[in-house]
Amino acid sequence: MFEKILIANRGEIACRVIKSARKMGIKTVAVYSDADKNALHVEMADEAVHIGPPPANQSYIVIDKVMDAIRQTGAQAVHPGYGFLSENPKFAEALAAEGVAFIGPPVGAIEAMGDKITSKKIAQEAGVSTVPGYMGLIEDAEEAVKISTEIGYPVMIKASAGGGGKGMRIAWNDTEAREGFQSSKNEAASSFGDDRIFIEKFVTQPRHIEIQVLCDGHGNGVYLGERECSIQRRNQKVIEEAPSPFLDEATRKAMGEQAVALAQAVGYTSAGTVEFIVDGEKNFYFLEMNTRLQVEHPVTELITGVDLVEQMIRVANGEPLSMRQEDVKLNGWAMESRIYAEDPYRNFLPSIGRLVAYRPPAEVAEPTRAVRNDTGVFEGGEISMYYDPMIAKLCTWAPTREEAIEEMRVALDSFELEGIGHNIPFLAAVMDHPKFVSGDMTTAFIAEEYPDGFEGVELSATDKRRVAAAAAAMYRVTEIRRSRVSGRMDNHERMVGSDWVVSVGGETLVTEIAADKGGSTVAFSDGTVHRVASDWTPGDSLARVQIDGELMVLKVGKLTSGFRIRFRGADVPVKVWTPRQAELAALMPERLPPDTSKMLLCPMPGLIVKVDVGEGDEVQEGQALCTVEAMKMENILRAEKAGKVAKINAGPGDSLAVDDVIMEFE
Repeated sequence: MFEKILIANRGEIACRVIKSARKMGIKTVAVYSDADKNALHVEMADEAVHIGPPPANQSYIVIDKVMDAIRQTGAQAVHPGYGFLSENPKFAEALAAEGVAFIGPPVGAIEAMGDKITSKKIAQEAGVSTVPGYMGLIEDAEEAVKISTEIGYPVMIKASAGGGGKGMRIAWNDTEAREGFQSSKNEAASSFGDDRIFIEKFVTQPRHIEIQVLCDGHGNGVYLGERECSIQRRNQKVIEEAPSPFLDEATRKAMGEQAVALAQAVGYTSAGTVEFIVDGEKNFYFLEMNTRLQVEHPVTELITGVDLVEQMIRVANGEPLSMRQEDVKLNGWAMESRIYAEDPYRNFLPSIGRLVAYRPPAEVAEPTRAVRNDTGVFEGGEISMYYDPMIAKLCTWAPTREEAIEEMRVALDSFELEGIGHNIPFLAAVMDHPKFVSGDMTTAFIAEEYPDGFEGVELSATDKRRVAAAAAAMYRVTEIRRSRVSGRMDNHERMVGSDWVVSVGGETLVTEIAADKGGSTVAFSDGTVHRVASDWTPGDSLARVQIDGELMVLKVGKLTSGFRIRFRGADVPVKVWTPRQAELAALMPERLPPDTSKMLLCPMPGLIVKVDVGEGDEVQEGQALCTVEAMKMENILRAEKAGKVAKINAGPGDSLAVDDVIMEFE
């Protein structure tokens, strides 16, 4: 077995690989850029080597720098993680020339299947059903428009060397094809150093289901079930689960056998993933094969008990698989929520900054439930603008899908994250969405269910009452604490009183609280009664509250006369007043936000790539105004209405913060 391996990656996947290596007694080497000198993966590894400036194309994807780190440390093998150099055949060749093992597939398999154009041709020749498309290289935007018209809109414009949603655009007309081609080409060059583009028909109403395969160098191959990855935004997976709620055993077997046959046809070894589009009739079509470990591999590990990273290391060491297909059993259900540094209230635009608070739920592994959090960050650390915005992969497991979803709801409610915008409220909203709960979803789920973006969650009438009851009981405890500190009266509880008015979600509720040693009984003026019990104490940022015997986990922030409560994706101020305070509060005027209707504000921290208009130009609704790049993604900002440009405050190359004024209109 290898004594030392180098992880040619960063963030949560580097930490994940280190954990398995440590379990196997293997020493690890981390590499890091200037931006990552204090990163978690650097701290976890036995050794660490600096490889350059923050941009990935000057550090993590520079083969010579990684090779130098290998020589410095004497690493015998390299795990590439995903992204960066994981599917780069030149990197695998460089390792082979140096006599260093690549913990991944052979160069020939990477070239055959890692390239989307080549892999589709091989799949077609092997008789695998594929989505219609143009597999040749496309020279320019006009040729892209011509090909798109011939295939028929909508089309998917994809980077040949792409992955993780980078370099992908859906075009519904000529204009979008022209713009999408150029943006995809730019992103592909920036992220992968390869700007080749291909186009295929975009299949509407599909499910994205992938098969995990594992092959060794002795002719053995197995499939480890499937993953449902249909909850996507901008072609980036957001929530994954295993198994799929849609497949039956016959379809699973057919897809799995086809995936293994395809892998073995190209001499594939190591872990890999064959991705399919599956229609409503359970017909499946090969999309591509990812010749690396997938981001969402933990859900497969949770339902099979197989450590995929360990298996990859053993295969790279020349060992045969210790399992056969009949040994693979799927047990229970697993969910994965990708927690991103992005603001769901600003159309999911990237967010950067310091993690003022980072307290994920405790990891557990019990016979009837499990919680797992794969992460590469820590409280006080910085989220950089240079890399993918993923903060963590929160996973839950339970015997049934319904129970796994409930475990995820509680885990998301328990996840404390402050200092940056993040998508936890959106993830929580999806977990409660009827379509998701029923398993009736396609890759169009987010576009269809949130066509105008995510605007937060409106609590149900029942949940408003439950939150109000919890807040009233908690506020009463806060007031008792305050009276004890002031020392104004011996009988603190009598001084605080029992009548309270609670304002939550636009509704005002009159309550009366009767407290005892076991908790509080909160009675509303309409006769509704809730029993509240909790060990919460003032100042705690998380409250685990039993409401009528059911658990509610609330994130609690302090407000004057109340709390900021976050629960199941909702983020609401809850005011708790005495009856007299409520009368006075009703007389207070409402504060209005400043008028920014004549300004184009930067919606995310990023770099201005291009400005498409000049001062004095007349612009029309929907017209491109400028392009901002953040976290390797280009975002075109458009005019919301017709107008005239009065002033431009930023130009190409300028770095901007959220809400910086890019331009002003008359």
